[in-house]
Amino acid sequence: MAKKGLRIIVVGAGKVGDTLVNRLADEGHNLVIIDKNEERLTQLANLCDCMCITGSGASHEVLVEAGISDSDLFIAVTESDELNLLCCTIAKQFNKNLSTIARVRNPEYISEVNYLRSKLGIEMIINPEYEAAVEASRLLFLPAAISVNSFAHGQAELVKIQIPEGNILDGKTIAYLGQNITNDILITGVERGADFTIPNGGFELKSGDIISYISTRKTNFNFLKSIGFNTRSVKSSLIVGGGTCAYYLSDLLIKSGIDVTIIEKDPERCETLCDLLPRATILKGDGTNESLLEEAGIKEVDSVIALTGLDEENIMLALHTKAVSNAKAITKINKITFTEAIESLKLGSVIYPKYITAERIISSARSRQAKIGSNLEVMYSLFGDRAEACEFKIREASRVTGVMLKDLQLKPGLIISFIGRDGKIIIPTGSDQINIGDNVMVVTMNKGFTEISDILR
Repeated sequence: MAKKGLRIIVVGAGKVGDTLVNRLADEGHNLVIIDKNEERLTQLANLCDCMCITGSGASHEVLVEAGISDSDLFIAVTESDELNLLCCTIAKQFNKNLSTIARVRNPEYISEVNYLRSKLGIEMIINPEYEAAVEASRLLFLPAAISVNSFAHGQAELVKIQIPEGNILDGKTIAYLGQNITNDILITGVERGADFTIPNGGFELKSGDIISYISTRKTNFNFLKSIGFNTRSVKSSLIVGGGTCAYYLSDLLIKSGIDVTIIEKDPERCETLCDLLPRATILKGDGTNESLLEEAGIKEVDSVIALTGLDEENIMLALHTKAVSNAKAITKINKITFTEAIESLKLGSVIYPKYITAERIISSARSRQAKIGSNLEVMYSLFGDRAEACEFKIREASRVTGVMLKDLQLKPGLIISFIGRDGKIIIPTGSDQINIGDNVMVVTMNKGFTEISDILR
């Protein structure tokens, strides 16, 4: 039986709002969009089935028209942090059972998130730039990876790598890997050209395959080292673009002992960065200038991260980096369009702040839909949205608890990737079972899971 969609109000029809509304519409929710820009609303209304209201999300009259008293979830993603917080606070006065989510980007608020959540009753405060910086930092700590996603409060990692020519995995089956190299990781997905599969033991890996696997951090380093990958964290980073994301990332890297150089055009922003990041080297200039890039050490640094506000510049910087150096390249893409074309360019690691934001909010919406028995904690889209990695917290007994995994009637196209229990990560076999209190991660080609019982036929 299809799950009933939530009634959701979204304030803000900008880039994040656009991405979010389309994803939520695909999830089957009933949407009301509020924005002062009528042209933006018209564009959204043409793309998905939603009700659009022109006005302010902080207006009593507008919120009543939007049906605030009967809504389940309220999301404020305007360009103003203060307006987002105000909208959520006002919305909560109308409906005490309403879940509220605010996008807040200002670094000054980072240390006050817990205070804002408790005092204003906001369920989630999400910062796209900070989340993107955290994702980029994971990649710099493990530069061999294309992507690294964290689960079970950092105890488990979902890592994506590409098998190079002549690697030990080339021509080996999944079963061979488990029997002869390590049984402490689980391969959850393989992308080969345009094809994606969740492999079984007889699946034969080939060079060029992009694989994702789950492991603990310690096991991950040992596995990568055993198959000939570099496991050394970067020691130096060149960041092009000095915006908010660059600040967050630089702060994370400097605290980890990594040397940071930032190139930024705006003189005033350069002065601000000098004050905020006294241990970083700040260069004023155009980050697309080849001479300046060479002066900044693009040929010598371990990593180059393109964080300008223009996707085109970021893409060109990534391509230039790959042409002139062996540095780890990370590219921020602000718009989620032409993804197939971007992937065909082989830029290396690409981060999408808007996509990260949408995934966090969709996880919250699905948890709101779920029964109390098991909540969706984390959700990531994988391999161009062809699969999802979902982590569930098991809160009470159900049809999946206390039963050996081999006896569960699972839907096709999914794999139970790990069980987190008592601070330990279990890579499961058919003889393991799910217990109350566990965290369970599932990788699935099915969409829309809200609770653990969705894995069953």
